[in-house]
Amino acid sequence: MTAPLDAGAVRAARFAELAITPMEVVSSASRPFWDGLKSVREVFSRRELLSLLIRRDLKARYKDSALGFVWSLIKPLTQLAIYYVVVGHFLGAAKGIPDFAVYVFCGLTIYSLFSETLSGATSSIVTNAGLIKKIALPREVFPLASIGAGGFNFLVQLAILFIAALFLGGFQLGWSLLYAVPAVVLILIYTTALGLFLSAINVYLRDIQYLIEVGLMVLLWGSPTVYSWTQARSVLGNGLLLELYTDNPITLAVLAFQKAFWVGHMTGVAYPGLLIERIGIAAVVGIGLIFVAQRVFSRLEGNFAQEL
Repeated sequence: MTAPLDAGAVRAARFAELAITPMEVVSSASRPFWDGLKSVREVFSRRELLSLLIRRDLKARYKDSALGFVWSLIKPLTQLAIYYVVVGHFLGAAKGIPDFAVYVFCGLTIYSLFSETLSGATSSIVTNAGLIKKIALPREVFPLASIGAGGFNFLVQLAILFIAALFLGGFQLGWSLLYAVPAVVLILIYTTALGLFLSAINVYLRDIQYLIEVGLMVLLWGSPTVYSWTQARSVLGNGLLLELYTDNPITLAVLAFQKAFWVGHMTGVAYPGLLIERIGIAAVVGIGLIFVAQRVFSRLEGNFAQEL
């Protein structure tokens, strides 16, 4: 009968065999571009789920509310009244800006699209922790759903702006209305990039969602929403500071939205040159940021369930 081999000798033999065994790479090489396209295809294949999440977010936002979606009108109209009376007349910002009410509402409408969608996207992963822990699905759908829900409120405000500009501001249909398209596209590009990045970071550092509130307040006053671009130019001069201020994507979107709906730009109020070209460059940069943000999101999402 053969004596059983000593356990220590067996282990030593295995380690010796492993030491001389060549290593083989079994994982595929990192391909950021193709991995990004794969994520886009996965999200597109779940577009019905994305639609359901958007409807769910809209219903949850006004659940058990007597006025329901009317609240999406009350907030911007209240902001308009405050800025129009306090900033426009008490502080004198309306001097030199014809049809100041329509001017302010142009800026508030496009800026609200950015602020609401970015705030919702930043907290989207945390607020959907239950689904993320239980269901295997592309996590990008959650910040994208928040952007879609914010887009619905934007359409409601846009309808009010159109009516106000038509009957109060002397607005007439024309080619200038097309400026609204690149403005909205630019905002959606940067909201998507920042939403993907910040929603992932917020899982690990919850202070991000509060930091965003402060940042959005700064950006509101850092764009010509309740004052004119010419007033900013008179303070900043015609140098590098003015260029940095003007090329801010929020500023570009606000300026383009004003050219679309506010007739005051036809009365000699100065605007920066090459506005469409500036928007195009900012959009290209933003698309690159979406790619970077998606790769960061993809790297961090592996531990979402554990962190949540």
